[in-house]
Amino acid sequence: MALTGCSTQPTVPGTIKPPVVLPPIAKPAEILRLTSYAALPGWDKDELRDAWPAFLASCEVMIKKADWREPCTIARDVDASDGKAVRTFFESFFAPYQVFNPDGSETGLATGYYEPLLHGARKRGGRYQVALHRVPDDLLTVDLASVYPELKSMRLRGRQVGNKIVPYPSREQMSQSNLLAGEELLWVDDAIDAFFLQVQGSGRVQLADSKETVRVAYADQNGYPYKSIGRYLVDKGELKLDQASAQGIKAWLAANPTRQQELLNANPSYVFFKEEKLADPKKGPKGALGVALTAQRSIAVDPQYVPLGVPVFLSSTLPASELPLQRLVMAQDTGGAIKNAVRADVFWGFGAEAGEKAGRMKQRAMMWVLLPKSGT
Repeated sequence: MALTGCSTQPTVPGTIKPPVVLPPIAKPAEILRLTSYAALPGWDKDELRDAWPAFLASCEVMIKKADWREPCTIARDVDASDGKAVRTFFESFFAPYQVFNPDGSETGLATGYYEPLLHGARKRGGRYQVALHRVPDDLLTVDLASVYPELKSMRLRGRQVGNKIVPYPSREQMSQSNLLAGEELLWVDDAIDAFFLQVQGSGRVQLADSKETVRVAYADQNGYPYKSIGRYLVDKGELKLDQASAQGIKAWLAANPTRQQELLNANPSYVFFKEEKLADPKKGPKGALGVALTAQRSIAVDPQYVPLGVPVFLSSTLPASELPLQRLVMAQDTGGAIKNAVRADVFWGFGAEAGEKAGRMKQRAMMWVLLPKSGT
């Protein structure tokens, strides 16, 4: 059975046999070190008003925590159009902590993701031959935290065969069988777009048969860790590291169409979706925190080190550039590839332009977490 984390995609497969021995998890004091706002590069230049809607979204959840109740309550009366007032609020109620990796290093990786638009239909036919699947009825999820406290926020996924629970099939195994027949949610016109939709975790589908656009959101996963197909191509000598962007991978596939399934199978992880109404096209999809993501002001983090919901000051560079990207963002999502303390995945928004930026972003970064002073 696969051991997985409570994140957009799971992380560690394996067979559970007690006793379970896990690597030590770094304590917060080893990861977060108190500093000053003067130490944050570009803090004084960031237009904090642009981060305010994302912060208020976080407060919808964080206000339930005792040390967040006061700042989130007072935030309701702050003039969102007054940049000075917003800055004063953060500096008065929050203290900055620099984030360090468990090995003591202060730099990490910033990547990007976005909400793509696919073209599809509710029924298979014509150009629409690639299925997006709902959660299959036989997928089992088991939470062992009550028995093994060290497995808190981790889950087992599998299925029952006879009187045994076995791992759920991998992407390759499912592609070679008819296991998901009857679990089709929608049909789309491009297998590569469907694959990258799984990597992004959510997206929109424009339906040809009804002219409606719906949102497909992450619902569950088959229990295998995410494996980068870009890394697969690099390891095979097919691409250089700086070519392994979404754009570079698509170009390689266009030149090697007969190897498409081989490449996709390099990632055993398979994501299942649920359909949601697109009530407000201006709002992003919901992240792991349960609130709508804000373009360029929401990030995915590793919650083992960075608490979901907190403000994070990110110091990095723009995609494929040396131009600075230094801004306040909110930790509102997680992801299977987002592992380590100084690790961020920036949500760039919806559509092709956002996808272009997200696909090219692979930058060095530093991070500072802002925590309520009342709780420190």
